[in-house]
Amino acid sequence: MEISPKKEGLARLWYNPKSRALIFQVLLLLMVVTVVGVLVTNTQQNLEKQNIASGFGFLSQEAGFEISESAIEYWADDSYQKALWVGILNTLKVAVIGNFFAILLGVIGGICRMSPNWLLSRIFASYIELARNIPLLLQLFFWYAVFTEVFPGVKESLNPLPGVFISQRGFFFPIPAAHSIWPWVKTALAAGVLLTLGSAYFLKRRREKTGVQKPLWPWVTVFLVVLPIIVWAFGGAPHELDVPQLGGFNFSGGMSLTPEFVALMLGLVLYTGAFNAEIVRAGIESVSKGQWEAASSLGLTRFQTLRLVVLPQSLRVIVPPMTSQVLNLIKNSSLAVGIGYPDFVAVANTTMNQTGQAIEAVLLIMMVYLFFSLTTSFVMNIYNRSQQLKVRG
Repeated sequence: MEISPKKEGLARLWYNPKSRALIFQVLLLLMVVTVVGVLVTNTQQNLEKQNIASGFGFLSQEAGFEISESAIEYWADDSYQKALWVGILNTLKVAVIGNFFAILLGVIGGICRMSPNWLLSRIFASYIELARNIPLLLQLFFWYAVFTEVFPGVKESLNPLPGVFISQRGFFFPIPAAHSIWPWVKTALAAGVLLTLGSAYFLKRRREKTGVQKPLWPWVTVFLVVLPIIVWAFGGAPHELDVPQLGGFNFSGGMSLTPEFVALMLGLVLYTGAFNAEIVRAGIESVSKGQWEAASSLGLTRFQTLRLVVLPQSLRVIVPPMTSQVLNLIKNSSLAVGIGYPDFVAVANTTMNQTGQAIEAVLLIMMVYLFFSLTTSFVMNIYNRSQQLKVRG
């Protein structure tokens, strides 16, 4: 019995692994599209039955609620779009500051965990075990209770330094009074950071080529200290301070850190820092003991060995799991809603309750955190690739 050319072609197509895999992927894609289409259609019909408007037109409507903390000027009569933007900036502030201190604490904790000093090692070991094994939300509740119950009221505020006040309402401290030169000083400081990073990269490449180690601290001093001071001096060297003043039931003037923000930062930093410390410890232990002995035979101190020999090699082990912890801190910041800090989730929840746009609000939350996660992963992966061993042909 002869097989027709058409059937023979289909048989060849089916028994070809690549073609069969492509067929399965196309079928799976069609199934997913069908399921999503059915869900969208049913959701749209249900919303119409309940007379609930869909879409993002509500973003231009007046929000009508206050936000206790905002990095930009915000009023209750602003739009939902601006309110959500305030929430995004609050989340971004927590993510950046929290990860900076969590990584710093992790590096210090990981190194001290391996210290030959028994007491120092035991203290950090106890902290790491305690912080890792208590749920983060419970830690946030604890720190918030400490600030709201232990510290005195506003009129009985602690005054440890002139112009500095600590109470149940938060920390209040002086800041430089408003002046036209301060934005330029901030710009000079930002430029100094970029120039310092560029100098560090240049010195690293030069060390790799010549083997000569040049100190970085002169460049740090020039770019981060001298340059802003020069700009400040050219602007008239203003030195007036905006000092907090008690008026009524709270302080006005100066700058403040609310109990919600401080409790959130303490909880996130201590919790994530404990995991980071274990990652750093594991990375250091991954470097063979012979590296320590070789560096010691060259006359390097323990600190020099750690900074110049061990830590650079351990970064290849540290960075990948550390990336996961950076992402975890960003996602865990959504627990701020439990203690009343107005992050993006809290603002989006208020928006959802007032407008009834549950699907749109949840979708916005998902998209914002997805953007944060993908951006963080992209940056950390670039840094991770820069630390990997490169084989030169």
